This record gives sequence, C-alpha cells and structure tokens, in this order.
Amino acid sequence: MNSFTFYPWQQQAAQQWLGADNQSRLAHAWLIHGQAGIGKRRFALACAAALLCEQPRHQTACGQCQACQWVLSGNHPDLMRIRPEALALAEGEVQDADATEKAAKKAPSKEIRVDQIRAIESWAIQGSHRGGWHVVVLYPAESLNLISANALLKILEEPPSNTIFLLVADAADALLPTLVSRCRRFPLAPPAADQARAWLQEQGARDPEAYLAASGGAPELALHWAQEQAAPRPEWLTQMLGSLAKQQIMDLGEWVEVLEKQPPALWIDALQRAVVDLMLIQAGLSARYYPDLHGNYQKLGASARSATVAELGKWLQKQKAIATHPLNAKLFAHDVLTQVARGLGFMQK
Repeated sequence: MNSFTFYPWQQQAAQQWLGADNQSRLAHAWLIHGQAGIGKRRFALACAAALLCEQPRHQTACGQCQACQWVLSGNHPDLMRIRPEALALAEGEVQDADATEKAAKKAPSKEIRVDQIRAIESWAIQGSHRGGWHVVVLYPAESLNLISANALLKILEEPPSNTIFLLVADAADALLPTLVSRCRRFPLAPPAADQARAWLQEQGARDPEAYLAASGGAPELALHWAQEQAAPRPEWLTQMLGSLAKQQIMDLGEWVEVLEKQPPALWIDALQRAVVDLMLIQAGLSARYYPDLHGNYQKLGASARSATVAELGKWLQKQKAIATHPLNAKLFAHDVLTQVARGLGFMQK
C-alpha cells in the first residue's frame, strides 16, 4: 500500500471529506487532527492525491493517470509538501548538491522555517499546471515556530485562489489559536480494536495485541514499533519498574547510560505511558498501555500517593515539551529519573 492511499479505517472519513456534496464547499484550509500514530499524514496525502487525480474513482485517486504518477513520484507541480528538513530527509527526500553540502555543515532543522511558508505564495501565484487545485500538505503543524506560524496565518487570511491547505497535527490546542480559527477542523478517530488488530496481522506484525496496547490503539505506530523494536516496551522500563515494585534502592547510573543515547522524547513518552497505567490502576481500572505489568503497578500503586503520581504525570508532560531543545542529555536523563523515583516514593543512589 503506497502512502497516497487511505488506510482501511479511513475509508468512511475519506468519503465524508471527498463526497460529491462537499466538493462545492471545500474550505481553503483544513486542520486534520487526532491521536498520534493513526495515519493522519497518510489521510492528508491521500486526500491531496484524490483532489489532483484526473480520473478519480469514487472520489479517490485512481493511481493510474499522469497526475497520480506524478504524485507517487513526488514530482506533481501542484502539490507542495511542507515539513521540517529533518523529517523530509527521514522520508527519503533527495537533496541537491548545495543542500547536501549545507546539511553537512549544519544539522537539518526540526522546525518548519519561515522561508518554507513564504515560498507558498510565489508557487501558488503561478497558477495550476493541470488546471485544477493547488494543494499544500503541512505536517506536523506543531513544528511551526512562532515566526513561521504567523507567516502562514497571513497567507490564510487572504488565501490564494484554487489552493487548499491541509494541516496535520496531533493536538490542535498546541497551535496558535488564531491559526486554528482560520482552518476548518477535521478530527480523525482511531480504528476499532478488532479492525486495527486485523490490519496489523495482515502486515505481518508479531504480537499485534501487545504492540497495539502499547501504542494506545494507534495501528500505524504499533506497526512501526513491531518492525523496529524487540518488544512492545523498552527493556530498561521493564527492569526499572520491576526494581521500583520490589522497593529496591535504585542506582540511576545504569539507566542514565541507556537513556542518554536515545532521543529524550521517546523515553519520556514510555515513562508517561507507564505513569498513566499506574494512575488507572490506582483508580481501580485496567492498565491501557502495558497490561502485563499489572502486578508491578499494583505494588507501586499501593506505596505511592495518587496525587503525587498525578503530579508526576503533569511534570513529565512539561519535560517532553522541552525535550527537543539543546541540553545535556546525561544530566537531563538523571534529573527525570530522579523525579520519577521520588514521585513513586523511592530513594536512589
């Protein structure tokens, strides 16, 4: 399945968005938002392909016409994909010689730059090469910095004709309210568990139940983890929670050595999932992400105050917000793990 076709659980939403009765009243800007890992970027790109297709079938891209071939090759003149340079490289975008030399001197940006936004106007004013839409797909919208977000806001206040903007975000409330107000919101829901599990099995994912649980029901993320990780959760997290559950005095050094080599946002995310599970257990509910750690959660929940655990969850969210900033990885990991141990009522060396 290529990246410009809809996932099975997106078909109904796609028909809703692309339906014939909707074509005459398409908003100039849409904000596609929902849980991370459910395929929002795929949805936006498939919608763009459908809008640019010259022989659409049931309002979706045919995959055969010249326009679809251009989209598939990444060369459609009326489609602009805007994302951080680091993400574009990760997706396999080929750079020219000058860009490669520049990248060698400077780390690729993790933000959408203002010059990328300003390029939209000169591109759109040229007119459509195929006599149809111009489509801008921007993701993730959270990577807009304040300057680039304001530049985009100015464009959306007086949008170019025959141009549709598709913004993709996990959390709409993380964006400028004025920017959100200029978009028509289109929330995407995760698929039903049975449908997600069946899709993962079709993709050959091992242990789909466990990976789907760890991802919070997000099948695209679950598949990525199943392909890239040996287990649904990191081994260091399993060991650390086991030590905490046994009320052992912790030597944080070994965990810090592991975490300092990883992107902070990833391991903070794992800690957040464990804390959410613990709060659910303390409330008399079932763990959502790592249900097989139920025994450890029960022991931890009995010794830690629920209010303190809730505060720890809020504190971790703040740390995740600054995790991409330049910092000393070792000191940052040590500080976070220290707070986790204290929040759960344990001492450490």
